[in-house]
Amino acid sequence: MATILIVDDNRAVCTALEVLFALHGLKTRSAASPDEALSVIDAEDIDLVIQDMNFRSDTTSGEDGIKLFRDIRDVEPEMPVILLTGWTHLEHAVDLMRAGAADYLGKPWDDAKLITTVHNLLRLRQATRENHRLRSARRAVRTRVAGQFDLCGLVYESDAMHEIVTLATRVAHADVPVLITGPNGAGKEKIAEIVQANSSVSDGPFIRVNVGALPAELMSAELFGAEAGAFTGAQKARVGRFEAADGGTLFLDEIGTLSLEGQVKLLRVLQTGQFERLGSTQTRSVKVRLISATNSDLQAAISAGTFREDLYYRLNVIELRVPALRDRADDILVTANAFLDANHRFSLEAERALLAYPWPGNVRELQNCVKRACLLAAGDVIQPRELGLPAVSDRMAESAATHALPEPDRDTVQAVLARSGGVIASAARELGLSRQALYRRMEKFGLHKPE
Repeated sequence: MATILIVDDNRAVCTALEVLFALHGLKTRSAASPDEALSVIDAEDIDLVIQDMNFRSDTTSGEDGIKLFRDIRDVEPEMPVILLTGWTHLEHAVDLMRAGAADYLGKPWDDAKLITTVHNLLRLRQATRENHRLRSARRAVRTRVAGQFDLCGLVYESDAMHEIVTLATRVAHADVPVLITGPNGAGKEKIAEIVQANSSVSDGPFIRVNVGALPAELMSAELFGAEAGAFTGAQKARVGRFEAADGGTLFLDEIGTLSLEGQVKLLRVLQTGQFERLGSTQTRSVKVRLISATNSDLQAAISAGTFREDLYYRLNVIELRVPALRDRADDILVTANAFLDANHRFSLEAERALLAYPWPGNVRELQNCVKRACLLAAGDVIQPRELGLPAVSDRMAESAATHALPEPDRDTVQAVLARSGGVIASAARELGLSRQALYRRMEKFGLHKPE
């Protein structure tokens, strides 16, 4: 059951609110002074505070209430606070609303409005706590995985990517082929590296082949080797990639482009571990862990007759599907920050631009964007214009709002003010705020412009 703290030196007010909330199944605690209220917050689990603005009979300035509100924000920054005031002039209450107060009500209050407001704030409070709990749990799990396995420098935040990484580490020691699917630039090669790095043959060679970049006439020689004179220009024997990967891992990227002839030979190697070099009748044997990747729809290729069904099932013992970056928006900022050099950081406006863009080229496009921005940035803070991204549509901006950036905290605002030498316009620009919004946050955090 949620607990509401009522802070008012008028016992009649406390009693009236206690009765009201009890009728609606809400638990209450009462405090007659700011000091008592802070003690209760420190000792008990309070979900919401309703506080008066004056605690001395000889004053109506609201100074005690303002101080109490700021003290609560210092110890519990996310505590919802409703201001209860009998003032005829509400300027200070409005200022505190701008500083983060949840609502203010005049005395006498409207019971129905107060109950509605309280229920809404408690639901929001519960959702916020649950979100923090889930984030903490996720962070703990990710830290444990990173401590147990070699993630090859991969950073991620999304649940979707965590599932892929967890599965990749789980199957790494199994001596079975792995097929990694997903769009171009999504990070398929990085997942292949994780599988290899945590496999039983991690100390062996790791040979990578981009099948799509090889001319069809050289495919067999590249994969299986060739004897001298096997084709024009072959002046000496050539070791193929399978031989080079013996005792280790062979990663075949863009496997969907492999010719039908190459598919037949690949199927034989997977079944028997044997092959012949081009121009040779000598059968050679290798033991290779095969990882392949494709952005193609292999099922459609099977239907079209361009990919062998029996090879597909040999390759697809374990499939790891890497989602597009736009489908795991939680990964955008952590990945972008990983690509930054030591001399740059993003402004909040730049981060919002990164979140709003759909990234059709996925992680590869993001990496190129960040590298370009580091080269073009006039200072150490990267601004949206230096990202060189197309203007986002209303739909993209709406999507970015779903993954809204957290409000800058006190330390962030203080650090930016110090870096800007107290120039409010510069600090506001870096934080992605208007000057008026920055002034409100400075007031909220009790910060002053540096001299």
